[in-house]
Amino acid sequence: MGSIPWSWLVVRWRTGRDVREVGSGNVGATNAMRAAGRRAGAVALALDVVKGVAPVLAVRALGAPPLVESAVATLAVIGHMVPVWLRFRGGKGVATAAGALGALAPLAMALSLVVFVVVVAWKRYVSLASLAAVCSFPLFVLLLRARDGDLRADAPFLVSSALVPLLIVWRHRGNLRRLRAGTERRLGERLEEGS
Repeated sequence: MGSIPWSWLVVRWRTGRDVREVGSGNVGATNAMRAAGRRAGAVALALDVVKGVAPVLAVRALGAPPLVESAVATLAVIGHMVPVWLRFRGGKGVATAAGALGALAPLAMALSLVVFVVVVAWKRYVSLASLAAVCSFPLFVLLLRARDGDLRADAPFLVSSALVPLLIVWRHRGNLRRLRAGTERRLGERLEEGS
């Protein structure tokens, strides 16, 4: 399910174009918005979140143990990053991670979403806001677990809550370089063809 390239499908359906050949070339909701408009970006975002949530809820409904739930969440994100349908050239995994990890730890994800909104409103860099949110997620998980008094609970989930952000940071290497160089585009800036 994680491999379904919703941004590619939405942009193809709306414009007939390949999202990988438009804007940043990323197969994600932000580039879908740049390629086909805000409505298309919102649809792609929602579908990417759902493809993270759905597998976790499915295995939970089947009575899977925490290790399986955690593994499924991580695999949904990896599937988005390296989809078999697009020759393993996918997106960066932020929306899918929000869905998958949010299904595992809703309160920690809600707090991470607050971080995302604050950073994007402050700096208008979606990439920076995404990285801040995803890196804050494992910290919120630990804080909430400490508050509940048992850091050993759901140990497999504690591993995936750190592994998924590491994968997302790795996928944002180019964004980090552009942020350091001052060339990263802000939300709302036009992205010209081929750039």
